Amino acid sequence: MCTLIVKPGRTLTLLGVRDEFTDRPWEAPGEHWPEHHPGVVGGRDLKAGGTWLAVNPAARRAAALLNGRGRHAPESDRLSRGDLALRAVSTGEPPGPDLTRYDPFHLVLADLARIRMFSWDGDRLTTTDLPDGVSMIVNTGLDPASERVVVYLPRFESEAWSELIKAEPSADPGALIVRHELPGGRVFASLSVMEVSLSAEDVTYQFTDLTADRDR
Repeated sequence: MCTLIVKPGRTLTLLGVRDEFTDRPWEAPGEHWPEHHPGVVGGRDLKAGGTWLAVNPAARRAAALLNGRGRHAPESDRLSRGDLALRAVSTGEPPGPDLTRYDPFHLVLADLARIRMFSWDGDRLTTTDLPDGVSMIVNTGLDPASERVVVYLPRFESEAWSELIKAEPSADPGALIVRHELPGGRVFASLSVMEVSLSAEDVTYQFTDLTADRDR
């Protein structure tokens, strides 16, 4: 996933936009891991089996994973990062202790009491408590200089989120919904959006498949 927007409050809201190669298979959200993560709901990556955004309704907890920047793990020993969000949302615990087999990432773990971002650059894990107000996380973390953040954070603070995700796909660096046609014919694009709302009274999620009316 390449963009996460978080709004704390009595109702905690997270909205994740997943950008990926369009030929990588996946499934829409469901309880796909009943044996190891019962009750957890999230979209499933069919190549590696993990997820990019998961919610644990019973615990009023959500976890989201974004690729990060830094030193990659050795290819011969590398693990998929998709299990990190599943384990975090199930246990409420930070990733670890040994992260050397994972490529860089940002993992956001959120519940009604606290929202933390764990960032691994291949050498060091840092923990950041998200500030009050709306936050926007991209592949470079909480990065106010990111073109996407510069363009869209003010809009997420003042406009209806459901309208912002209707933007036309673009290769512009400041775009929220992206589409890049690469040499060789592969396409990297925004595939889906998932919005999760957590409160003491209720847990809801809304999923939008952005590929439904577009060529994949």
